[in-house]
Amino acid sequence: MKIRDWAIDDRPREKMLHKGISSLSDAELLAILIGSGNQNETAVQLSQRILQLANNNLNELGKLSVKDLVSSFKGIGEVKAITIVAALELGKRRGSCEPIRRMDIRSSNDAYHFFYPLLCDLPYEELWVVLLNRSNKIIDKIKISQGGIGETVADLRLILKAAIHSLATGIILCHNHPSGNIRPSQLDDKLTDRLQKAARLLDINLADHIIIADDKYYSYADEGRLNS
Repeated sequence: MKIRDWAIDDRPREKMLHKGISSLSDAELLAILIGSGNQNETAVQLSQRILQLANNNLNELGKLSVKDLVSSFKGIGEVKAITIVAALELGKRRGSCEPIRRMDIRSSNDAYHFFYPLLCDLPYEELWVVLLNRSNKIIDKIKISQGGIGETVADLRLILKAAIHSLATGIILCHNHPSGNIRPSQLDDKLTDRLQKAARLLDINLADHIIIADDKYYSYADEGRLNS
């Protein structure tokens, strides 16, 4: 029976999508890499035999060369062998990489210093959002819109879509005032209020809304204007 004739949840690619990559065995992961088997074996069966040659040990498999793989298995040509060797090399290099340490934001001053290089010299307004995890570490920063000298348009759907997509639990909004006046406008107040109410429905916390002007900033959180 060919893999395409298997139940959907048993096919390696579909199983990964439905149950997560951790549900796959080493042979199933290897089968995804090689894509197909030979006339007598499915990709999974061929992968099982490849692993048996390496004593079912990925470190041993990593010692096999392209030539070893091509000469030992029908259905493994040079392209498939290179794919296997390259994937194992990536895994090896990943193990030697330091994890990225995300910056965290604990105060309005932290947020100001994070956004200042992005907005300090602009002659027009830009609106940005920072997405935070539960530890207040930055997941991502996204420019939402760019406007004129006086204001920029904010689409709440874009802000919340970005937060949901990144599984963020907190957001900080920031925009600049090219005029040099840090006081929020009525539009700023309206945006802050609408965003906080909408985010709360999704269990997302609007931690702050920062307005930057020259070397000064205004914080809705510091001014006690965000309802807890």
